Amino acid sequence: MPTSISSDATALTQIAQLSSRVLLMVGHGSRNPSANRDFEELVAAYRELHPQLPIVHCYLELAEPVLSDALNDCAKSFQEVVVQPLFLFAAGHTKNDIPLALDRARRDHPNVRFLVARTLGVHPSMVDLVNERIHAMLHSALRPESDEKQTALVVVGRGSSDPDANADFCKLVRLIGEGQKYTWILPCFIGIARPSVPEAIEFVARSRPERILVQPYFLFAGRLYQQLDAQLKDFEVRYPWIEIRLGAPLGFHAKLFSLIDERIREALEGSAPLPCDTCQYRVPISGVTEQVGGLKSLLWSIRHTVTHSTAMPHEHAHRPLRKHVLVCTNVECAARGSLPLLSMMRRLVKKAGRSRDIRVTRTLCMGRCGEGPAVAVYPDGVWYRCVQASDAHDLVNEHLLHDRLVARLVDNIMQ
Repeated sequence: MPTSISSDATALTQIAQLSSRVLLMVGHGSRNPSANRDFEELVAAYRELHPQLPIVHCYLELAEPVLSDALNDCAKSFQEVVVQPLFLFAAGHTKNDIPLALDRARRDHPNVRFLVARTLGVHPSMVDLVNERIHAMLHSALRPESDEKQTALVVVGRGSSDPDANADFCKLVRLIGEGQKYTWILPCFIGIARPSVPEAIEFVARSRPERILVQPYFLFAGRLYQQLDAQLKDFEVRYPWIEIRLGAPLGFHAKLFSLIDERIREALEGSAPLPCDTCQYRVPISGVTEQVGGLKSLLWSIRHTVTHSTAMPHEHAHRPLRKHVLVCTNVECAARGSLPLLSMMRRLVKKAGRSRDIRVTRTLCMGRCGEGPAVAVYPDGVWYRCVQASDAHDLVNEHLLHDRLVARLVDNIMQ
């Protein structure tokens, strides 16, 4: 446990004395009581460093109290709630679950200010912390004097279905390896993503190193750490001529607590928001206020897993359609040629390179029987009647691409 309070920590303590603020630290939660106990002990250790700041904890799932209940409880007693997700990287929980819970809490408690800090992420403090664990493992080896060039380093992450989280982990491993002289420095994952731990170790073993150092990038020695230990014991049986060492989890460390201080300070200053917390589907932004909401934000946040960071500065997935064209393909309109019309309009829109912002959709009866084929263009509210495939070029080139009405076909303009 650290013995001194950083400058960030001192600033936080001073701020806490001036306002009714509480810090809510969020863990994942586990069915294993020992894993929850490790998290709660970390919260208790951090609380000792900040005796003037009220600090409570909660979980996202599998343990009590859950985040939504904790937010409501905090809002009853404090004017400001600072949420600190104690996660290594931003993945589905921090992009989906936490913002949705905050959205509900903000609606239920409009007079309370809710702030959310970033996850620990890629940071020099975490690089230094991991290197300390690696050096301790190296010094405890059977042959500590061995050349580093005969040593391979494998860093093990949890693995995620979120590409951003996996990419950040690989970036961190690269930073850990900068300036080192190991034969191999390889990231791998214990679940979901690849390469897996057995794949990575089998790969580096082919270079015949004298030693393989395996450093877990886990906060605590929980179930995953035990699983990793079992995998390495199996490897030792099959490769007895290679020394293999398992490092300690990150655990309590002054650098970890200092980074938490920094993340909280960033949240208080508003300088580094949680990914997606300021997305237009999270908070009201002029022009799209009706698109804010729990279900809608969840659907769009799922699309973010494609991924959020690599989607920028490309055209954002949230961008609305510029034109949405409805073509009736019910029996009567189809008999008069609406299907060839639909196909031709889609082909022309695609040829113009506008498929992303102009959508041509087939519909059932639109109530214009006897006047078909019927076509409606939104958001313009323009309805056309008796449209044939031969009219598709004029509709696309004039109206859809250049906002000029095709007057001879207009049936109605809805205001």
